Amino acid sequence: MSDEALPAPSAPRLRRPTWRDPRLVVGLLLVAASVALGAWVVSGADRTVPVYAAAGTLTPGEPVGPDSLRVVDVNLGDQQDAYLLAEAGLPEGRVALRVVDEGELVAASALGDAAAVDVRSVAVPVDSGLSERIHPGAAVDLWFVPAPGRDGDAADPAPVVSDVVVEQVDVAESGLVVSDQGTLHVLVRDVDLPAVLAALGADGSVAVVPVAS
Repeated sequence: MSDEALPAPSAPRLRRPTWRDPRLVVGLLLVAASVALGAWVVSGADRTVPVYAAAGTLTPGEPVGPDSLRVVDVNLGDQQDAYLLAEAGLPEGRVALRVVDEGELVAASALGDAAAVDVRSVAVPVDSGLSERIHPGAAVDLWFVPAPGRDGDAADPAPVVSDVVVEQVDVAESGLVVSDQGTLHVLVRDVDLPAVLAALGADGSVAVVPVAS
């Protein structure tokens, strides 16, 4: 056997990637795609539109004009068609069809024609202090409290109508003193009007009870 040393194998030489290398092209495309996707997400998050919001509480049947609303910029995503966009202008002759709380974005379905409202405003005298929960837009129940008879006995209070909306609260003021007496304007459905008017005209009083929320 020969003692001659065998030549050592040569190490493979690394070749620099070129533009023709498909791996380099794929890598660059992935980087570009991730950058573009990130930019699209950021721009989408900042994409806002001017939308109408209620400047104060709107109640059913209340005419809605420019003074009733304010404009806010919000990102609605794919829900733009569901709300009243300021750039589309405010439709004329519209009223609120339901309660819209102060600051709430005005849904397109929240406004409509006055003919679509089936409630009437009824004034209810108040001779006792009102709960802080009774305010425009709040829901209340009306109860009839019969006056005592000649023998001093009175029938039990009875419910008249439930879940009516408060339209307005008028509290009498005398100087610096706020009186417990005033008038509460509530929105009564047409079908409930006879019962409410009968209770207001009967010998007794009508009590206003906030609806538990």
